[in-house]
Amino acid sequence: MKTIDQIKITNKKVFLRVDFNVPLKGGEVADDTRIRSTLPTIRYAQQQGARVILASHLGRPKGERRPEFSLAPVARRLGTLLGQEVSLAPDCIGPEVEAMVDNLAPGQVLLLENLRFHPGETENSPEFAQALARLAEVYVNDAFAVCHRAHASVVGVPALLEEKAAGFLLAREVRYLSRLVSAPESPVSMVVGGAKVSTKIGVLRNLLPKLDKLLIGGAMANTFLKAQGFKTGRSFVEEEFLEEARRILQEAETAGVKVYLPLDVVVAEDKEGSWVETVSIRDVPAVKAIYDIGPQTIKYFAQALKGQGTIVFNGPLGLFENEIFAQGTFQLARIIATSNAVTICGGGDTLRALKQAGVATAYSYLSTGGGAFLEFLEGKSLPGIEVLN
Repeated sequence: MKTIDQIKITNKKVFLRVDFNVPLKGGEVADDTRIRSTLPTIRYAQQQGARVILASHLGRPKGERRPEFSLAPVARRLGTLLGQEVSLAPDCIGPEVEAMVDNLAPGQVLLLENLRFHPGETENSPEFAQALARLAEVYVNDAFAVCHRAHASVVGVPALLEEKAAGFLLAREVRYLSRLVSAPESPVSMVVGGAKVSTKIGVLRNLLPKLDKLLIGGAMANTFLKAQGFKTGRSFVEEEFLEEARRILQEAETAGVKVYLPLDVVVAEDKEGSWVETVSIRDVPAVKAIYDIGPQTIKYFAQALKGQGTIVFNGPLGLFENEIFAQGTFQLARIIATSNAVTICGGGDTLRALKQAGVATAYSYLSTGGGAFLEFLEGKSLPGIEVLN
């Protein structure tokens, strides 16, 4: 896989697929992390005298032109970060857009309007891909977060353009995650949370042979606890995956991987935090649900993570959006951040939790992908990467 600095882009029209799917608030960008992460690639293209055509989706407009999903706020924020005006095209395809691209001077940047305003993007329509490809001579992908999607801008366009490469962000993601999958610094621990066991089965199965310890929290721990015979009250449990949870625990034991499950939990009558209390996992009330790991579990997990060479963190350990249930996630995030291990974090919710805990910059690597991060760790082939090889 070539990177952008290994191809000639001077005075070329470069179609640069980025991930500007950022949160908006009051018509402005609320968090510009994803925009900032791709600035090195954009600036390099500018310095090389490329005519830069940026393409992204925003939200899920489902093939319809909806003003609330316009990339106009992104164009304004990007212009501020670059210190120059960034024009927003009225669409992402068509004669008017082609004319705007033809009028770009070397080093100028044009942001196309939301790709998902057209159903052809998610359908990987050949006609839509051809319309996008007509805009450019070179294709560069710097959006790891969408590499697991076989969409027109991810696989259709690069299949039509001879010159293609990865941006610096994508290349760095692949390098770090490949190292994690193939040759991590040992011993290796994974802290996994989130709501569902079902979304993490592939990852757990693929990584178990490389792990020394597996720490499970979040709502998915409820399924493992119930699979072991503990009563979980009104907690969210994937009943249909109880047997799968038992199999994973058995596979971990066979592989010599020590599994850590909560010792105590924070329970309440509802997610707003009515009648909160901390109880042993043996004493979860029938009328309450589990919303966070307890203080004994935090200490238990912290002790387990001492002396690790690599720690992977994916999925919050509680309902951290409510500060009443945020301590488990925030404290573990800080414990991992201050370790001497190579620390890798992935998943949108987990990244937000790290930022709220004030430790995002202390991690060795933060993956910009959610689904792509998990599929890569599962060992799956990502179409957006395969097409660049």
